[in-house]
Amino acid sequence: MSFLAKNKDFLWLLISIVCYFVFAYFLERTEFNKLLILWFTLFGCFYLLLKSKTIHTSTLIGIVVLFRLIFLFAIPNLSQDFYRFIWDGRMILEGLNPYLSLPETFIQQRNYPIAEAQELYTGMGEMNGSHYTNYPPINQLCFLIAALFANKSIFGAVVVLRLIIILADIGILYFVKKLLERLNLPAKNIFWYALNPFIIIEMTGNLHFEPVMLFFMIWSFYKLHQQKWIFAAILVACAVSVKLIPLLFLPLFLQWFVPKGIKMSTIFKTTEFYKLIAFYAITLATILILFLPFYSSEFINNYANSVGLWFRNFEFNASFYYIFRAIGYFFTGYNQIAIIGIITPILTILFLIYITLYRKNKTMIQLITALLFGLCFYYFTATTVHPWYLATPLILSIFTKYRFPIIWSMVIIFSYQAYANNPWKENLWFVILEYSIVFTFLIIELQKKQTLIKL
Repeated sequence: MSFLAKNKDFLWLLISIVCYFVFAYFLERTEFNKLLILWFTLFGCFYLLLKSKTIHTSTLIGIVVLFRLIFLFAIPNLSQDFYRFIWDGRMILEGLNPYLSLPETFIQQRNYPIAEAQELYTGMGEMNGSHYTNYPPINQLCFLIAALFANKSIFGAVVVLRLIIILADIGILYFVKKLLERLNLPAKNIFWYALNPFIIIEMTGNLHFEPVMLFFMIWSFYKLHQQKWIFAAILVACAVSVKLIPLLFLPLFLQWFVPKGIKMSTIFKTTEFYKLIAFYAITLATILILFLPFYSSEFINNYANSVGLWFRNFEFNASFYYIFRAIGYFFTGYNQIAIIGIITPILTILFLIYITLYRKNKTMIQLITALLFGLCFYYFTATTVHPWYLATPLILSIFTKYRFPIIWSMVIIFSYQAYANNPWKENLWFVILEYSIVFTFLIIELQKKQTLIKL
């Protein structure tokens, strides 16, 4: 029986290797049917490998690294963002501030400030090249490292960027395992993230830098659990300086420092309250210091406008927003994204305040569960939900009772149907299918595991 089980495990491993290789080197983004076949085959093998009782943890770690190394020499085929990463890194290497200029301006003026400027601009596309960069400073540092090692080769820069992401995932493995052990949770939970085809393809394959952000975020949770909150604050700031999304988490740390039940009249007299204020101050000060090398009045305006575009202009793979948009069309006859894009962040803030004040967030598991639902509420109401955004709720879920982000990471592939069209266009039936599956699973879990507030 053991022999048969091992042979089956080897079969799932071999099928996965072949599928990842085809995915990395022989797939175009427009080949949606082929994409689906590879994707769901990989998820099936992922589940079978993870549930195997004959594969040791050390072997799974080796498989995690192996699957990522398959992509090492592949040019990303589902995303063009890496061209902008390389552009920004080379701009910094040339002593130019990437936040102060548009790639399209240089190209229109036939002024090529970096190597392979025309190729990079063509690769990133006109839409990306016509907007100011919105990647925070530690993310820019990663781009600079790629420029230092491969200043004249797009292929070389891709390899360097990919190695950084792989190293970040190895760091995540280390700190997640240690934190899971401290929380008396199964260490094998980490593989719901590390072995997940979505993570391997979207992060290692398509060069999205969520793993670098998550490395700092998980490390900060580990230090917070050790009561080393000063170091934790610095690490949270580093996470924000890779991706801005952890800024949403800051209000939810309140109860970690100030236990629920303390009267408002006495809260300002407690040592815990001043620790919380210091935690916030250190976090924000560190963020400002990291942004300081790029500071100018023009930078603030450009960066604010670039970030604001995500709320005012872009629409992709949204759920409730599309319902709000349809209501707006019905009553006014045109798209109300400018108004809805302002209202939905306000709803997120109100929800975060509610779960901060009225939900128990004293333990690390309770805190991470609150972070999970706070972030998912934001994504459920956002105008744009790119697939790689799901890396954060996915890794948070492994510390909780909830597994709906794992299901979401599987069905998010339906959003890529938009790229099967030229020019790209979303088929809302696929969006409905995706979110119907996610919300069905979420509702079942909420009913099964009690309500969010009573956890």
